[in-house]
Amino acid sequence: MSLAHRLFGDPNKKYLKKIQPLISQINQLEKELVGLSDEEIKEKSAVLKEKVKTEGSRPHLTTAFALGREAAKRTLQQRPFDCQLQAGIALHQGKIIEMKTGEGKTLAATLPAYLNALEGKGVHVVTVNDYLARRDAVWMGQIYYFLGLSVGVLNHEQSFLYNPQYRKVDAEKDKIRDELGNFRVVEDFLEPCSRKQAYEADITYGTNNEFGFDYLRDNMAITSQQKVQRGFHYAIIDEADSILIDEARTPLIISQPEEESVRDYQFFARLARQLQEGVDYNVDRKMNSVALTEEGISKVEKNLGLKNLYSPENDASLYHLRQALKAKELFLRDEAYVVKDGQVIIVDEFTGRLMPGRRYSEGLHQAIEAKEGVEVKPRSKTLATITLQNYFRMYDKMAGMTGTALSAAEEFDKVYHLDTKAIPTHKPMIRQDLPDKIFVDEESKFRAVVKQIKEFYKEGRPVLVGTTSIEKNEYLGKLLDREGIPHQILNAKHHEAEGQIIAQAGRLKRVTIATNMAGRGVDIVLGG
Repeated sequence: MSLAHRLFGDPNKKYLKKIQPLISQINQLEKELVGLSDEEIKEKSAVLKEKVKTEGSRPHLTTAFALGREAAKRTLQQRPFDCQLQAGIALHQGKIIEMKTGEGKTLAATLPAYLNALEGKGVHVVTVNDYLARRDAVWMGQIYYFLGLSVGVLNHEQSFLYNPQYRKVDAEKDKIRDELGNFRVVEDFLEPCSRKQAYEADITYGTNNEFGFDYLRDNMAITSQQKVQRGFHYAIIDEADSILIDEARTPLIISQPEEESVRDYQFFARLARQLQEGVDYNVDRKMNSVALTEEGISKVEKNLGLKNLYSPENDASLYHLRQALKAKELFLRDEAYVVKDGQVIIVDEFTGRLMPGRRYSEGLHQAIEAKEGVEVKPRSKTLATITLQNYFRMYDKMAGMTGTALSAAEEFDKVYHLDTKAIPTHKPMIRQDLPDKIFVDEESKFRAVVKQIKEFYKEGRPVLVGTTSIEKNEYLGKLLDREGIPHQILNAKHHEAEGQIIAQAGRLKRVTIATNMAGRGVDIVLGG
């Protein structure tokens, strides 16, 4: 315990103690709501909406949270625990919260989302992928719909409104709570709509990239009618450390193609294949750079018929050569990108997911396309750009949630002036977080991993294995094949099936090998 803690006490415990009276009031109101009919609850929500519009959200927190809890009980048969109320209050107050995996962040976020949406200015709930945006909008949308609010969804090329009457489904499919792993079921409740309609909904779910790119497009709009966003009232960000810290400085860019010859990229890709690492050039993987040796310079000058590769008039050739060598050595297939349907698609280094539409800048993407022998698309010039850090700073109020917030608390404070709070678990923690094991080499590590998986498989325990790249992912899969252990592989190549694979990852004797994409908010239910 630090000196400050000894002198002034634990600030986290002080905060939880400070908001305890609000929890008590919500619990008291719950007793009054239990006996009301569904229609009476909806009427109360409509009355509260008018009050919040004129008086603001602050005086009505306890009433809104009590109504939100009652709606969750009646629609999802899930009653938010007191710890989830604590999380909801902290989110409403614009804080970053840390909740352990499985403690119900998704449900906790519905309470502040509902309260702030009553002001009629729109609430944005930011998720890490399109599937989660759809899933959470349908799953939690039942609560909002019950209370008289509308829900929109932003996906990469499509937007929706949650509508339980949209598509008639059979009685089995209608049990949405039990079937969330099934894409078809989720989409049975999503009605396609315009981008503007999705933003006009009381609560809008979408990924950070969708919100950011819509902002850039709005700033390029010629008329106000072409704009889709309506302001930046309140945002709740899931996996806040990933979005607000890891990806924060990566710029979102809207660009258009420039006129240039693609033949140069193809020529230098062939030239790069003729050069040898350690002979013609050296690679510094830590600094992400490639440097030609004297021998390499001579070989290139002879090949190109140049006297001096580094003279100003040869800048274009040097540029193309450097990008070709970087593409060859530093950007590896099935690690940094995948080739799918004749296109080079970037793999997000943080989540392991595909990023269609995103391209490397400075001609690097073209160099990779030339290396892979697919169509080389011309370079683009930037028309509009913004970092996620600058985008999210525009919101009047912002909050975030993640399972690992405390380790980034200092950055949240310095960069966004956001306080971080740890929410206690509903029941005492029994999970063991074991120390890391260090191995002499990679082969030894993989042997130990396979041995451990084999033991767990014999016991019938479900196993989730995380890998850092698609290459390692598939290599481990081959080792398990040799041992005769059935398994599911999840990486950017199979991202369409992510929902189904993860939904069943908790089944008896189920072994799932995934890149870190599986650790980003998709629920794994024990038993499947």
